[in-house]
Amino acid sequence: MRHGKKVNHLSRKSAHRKAMLSNMACSLIEHKRINTTVAKAKALKVYLEPLLTKSKTDSTHSRRVVFSYLKSKEAVTELFREVAPKIADRPGGYMRIIRIGNRQGDNAEMCMVELVDFNELMLNDKPAKTTRRSRRGGASKAADTAAEGTTSEAEASTEAKDEEE
Repeated sequence: MRHGKKVNHLSRKSAHRKAMLSNMACSLIEHKRINTTVAKAKALKVYLEPLLTKSKTDSTHSRRVVFSYLKSKEAVTELFREVAPKIADRPGGYMRIIRIGNRQGDNAEMCMVELVDFNELMLNDKPAKTTRRSRRGGASKAADTAAEGTTSEAEASTEAKDEEE
């Protein structure tokens, strides 16, 4: 029975698993986005998110703790210089896992792992909040707002056309 065994071993010995997660974490910090399997992505999330939290405090001790996990001087420097200031106000949830389908050869479920604050497309594309107009009871509301003078001529004419249809 596997009671209380929460670590996904990923079919690897402990040294291989730690080295693989360390390399994947360094690649994610360097490139801000990587493709991998879903199981490895979930293991990477558990491995890397505490290190990202640790990087918020830039002290010698936190740098040494992070270096003991990543074992790459360039990745630690990038983490503390570029990544940490961007995630400083975020209370966790620094990574996003987006599933992208199955791999051709072995049908493994693949995903894209990215740092949340480094995806410019999702940061800039916040949809403008538009109020939805229901057709039910629209005639009385349109008459009330037209009487108040809050709607423009164009909106009133489009609402009238909608009512005719």
